[in-house]
Amino acid sequence: MSEMIEFLKGYEDYFGDWVWEMAIASLVTMELMLLSFILACALGLVIALMRISQFSVLSGLTKVYIGFFRGVPVLVILYWIYFAMPELGYKILLISSFTAAVLGLGIHGSAFLAEVFRSGIEALDHGQMEAALSLGMTPSRALRFIILPQAARVVLPPMANYSVGLLKETALCSIIAVPELMLRAKDVASSSFLPMHAFVLAAVFYYIMSFPMMRLVEHLEAKMAVGQ
Repeated sequence: MSEMIEFLKGYEDYFGDWVWEMAIASLVTMELMLLSFILACALGLVIALMRISQFSVLSGLTKVYIGFFRGVPVLVILYWIYFAMPELGYKILLISSFTAAVLGLGIHGSAFLAEVFRSGIEALDHGQMEAALSLGMTPSRALRFIILPQAARVVLPPMANYSVGLLKETALCSIIAVPELMLRAKDVASSSFLPMHAFVLAAVFYYIMSFPMMRLVEHLEAKMAVGQ
């Protein structure tokens, strides 16, 4: 008990400043997660549609894409985009660390979500597409108005679950100096010589951000269970 009291006393001189700094950094973390999630969803849906295409070359290329980016750690992708590509002469990729982080997380996530979307589409009865075509709908309209709205019910829970994992993956972006929560926690730890205090407070902020998302996952899974 005395050790806990002694630990809490370490916050007396810094708590107000730390909370303010980490709160601002948490906003950057949420922005980073949201933009990366949007990019991952957009790319993932396009890749999923290409994956189920009847064109074998197109399907094969997307299969390689999915396998490659699912197998490569996101940290390696961040290094490629932010450090390696400009060194190889691609000066157009001299971008900010935040933009590099969004691209890296989005590309990495698109490979996972592409499989989620593909599974959701293929989980539906193939007769629905045939019925839509027999009514005179084009394949694109049938996909847009018949298939995708139903597939959305299937993929929403794993998408929400992925967003929770993505929030935690943003901590890796501190390695390329994105001013998010983990980088701010590292700065606080090095300046105060109280690393445990700083990272415990960072963990609290991560939990505060992830808790509503976890509850959303539970809600979606419960609704899906009732629907089934």
